[in-house]
Amino acid sequence: MLELTKEPFFGFSLCMFSYIIGIKINQKTKSALANPMIIAAIIIIAVLAVFKIPLENFMIGADFVAMFLAPATAALAVSMYRQFDVIKKNWLPIVVGCVVGAVSAVVSIVVLCKFLNMPQDITASLVPKSITTAIASKLSEQLGGIVPITLAAVLVTGIFGAISSPYLIKLFKIDNPIASGLAIGASCHALGTSKAIEIGEIEGTLSGIAVGLCGLVTVFIAIFL
Repeated sequence: MLELTKEPFFGFSLCMFSYIIGIKINQKTKSALANPMIIAAIIIIAVLAVFKIPLENFMIGADFVAMFLAPATAALAVSMYRQFDVIKKNWLPIVVGCVVGAVSAVVSIVVLCKFLNMPQDITASLVPKSITTAIASKLSEQLGGIVPITLAAVLVTGIFGAISSPYLIKLFKIDNPIASGLAIGASCHALGTSKAIEIGEIEGTLSGIAVGLCGLVTVFIAIFL
């Protein structure tokens, strides 16, 4: 059986089926806590642990899933085109919101790490936690961080944001879709954007814009760290 797990279809199929199950559970429960990503991760970890399947075997096929990240991100351009008038009318709040969001994310991490006397490499690893994985991994490497820690921090941030953002929007009574979308994208990148798309098209569009702009601003801020 272990030989079969070395085939690319195994890791790819396990990812797909686990995520489909996660979506079904989410649709049944209609709860933000039943996040498909978390459910899929639990299923995958359980399968690998129970059947003692090496992670390397799983990654042979799972790496193909990562190939869809770029096309999925590019697909956000369609919704941006549909909401072009909204973006054009609100370009200044969008830019300011993204800059403030990116600065807040970086400053909060640096301050907390210094307060807790964290080593420099850990601080460097956590600085890019609120931006998309592709940028975060490269930035962490350039800052002297530990890339696996960065990837874990990005994942936790995204999942936590995707789960908590609907509740926080209700808690703080944010009824402006532009503000909601920017807040989600600026704080929890692509995983949060997937939840923003579920909330509404404007929220999803603005969240996608925030992912890109906050990534660029964070890279610029890192020059001075």
